[in-house]
Amino acid sequence: MTRGFGTEFERLCARQAGVLTVASAMQCLGRSAVRSRLASGRWRLVAGGVILTQSGPLGDRQQLWVSILAAGQGAALAGLTAATLDGLTGFGDRRVHVLIPASRRVRRPATGSVVHRSRLLGAADVHPNRLPRRTRLARSLVDAAAWAGTERTARAILAAGVQQRLVTADQLTQVLHRCQRVPRRALMRATLADVAGGAEALSELDFCDLVRRFGLPEPDRQFRRQDSQGRRWLDAVWEWARLVVEIDGRWHMDAGAWWADMRRDNELTIDGYRVLRFPAFAVRDNPETVARQIASALRQAHEAGPGPGLPAAGLFR
Repeated sequence: MTRGFGTEFERLCARQAGVLTVASAMQCLGRSAVRSRLASGRWRLVAGGVILTQSGPLGDRQQLWVSILAAGQGAALAGLTAATLDGLTGFGDRRVHVLIPASRRVRRPATGSVVHRSRLLGAADVHPNRLPRRTRLARSLVDAAAWAGTERTARAILAAGVQQRLVTADQLTQVLHRCQRVPRRALMRATLADVAGGAEALSELDFCDLVRRFGLPEPDRQFRRQDSQGRRWLDAVWEWARLVVEIDGRWHMDAGAWWADMRRDNELTIDGYRVLRFPAFAVRDNPETVARQIASALRQAHEAGPGPGLPAAGLFR
């Protein structure tokens, strides 16, 4: 980065990782100084009206500034780009997502950026302090879900935001209430209703779908139980049937986690519960088998003796 200029220029370079608009550089240094440095190769033009005050390659943060400055007035980083900056993990997207007011168009977006337009891009949507300028996290996640390549990815993004303790389901629902025209709005509302009910991981959302699809009684989800190891959370419990269902993700293949699960299952068995475990891929790819086994266990509990809250026997035919 070039040094030795006035403090206003230095502050601007420091704040924007050495990426400036041509107009702002000329305002600080004058037209001839900017042209000279571009002509000598000390600086270079990296997008329409945007310069890098060095000769080397762009860094990741510099690429963000290039994308947002090239998008012009009112632009903000958005979607997975903004959400990742604010802590979301597990979703790779090398593209830089930028949101601009619906009244504007960008003729030449920066290479590697995707420009979206929105009628809602006010103070409630954009974080007031974070740089580069970007949407607030709840809005970022809703947009990321709307722009995702598949519905499954859309649901995973919303679930991950809550599971990673970055936002609450209520905060996401409030954004959806404002964004009446967002794509996949109905899907997102249903997903957030499940998340608010205790299903946070995508595998647990798949399980919610399975329960409804095959007409199984609704269980209690993310049920908290005290055992010898302290408080534990169970994925799904039919208390009247003394039946527990656990959905295992990849991390359960770890030996330590596996033993912790077995120890918990043993304690549940000792206390009179039956435990059914299913890998996440079975819930997703072979739901009929999963539903059949759960229904069989519930039917056996029903036949053993009705209990409080027992659903209609017709569900188990």
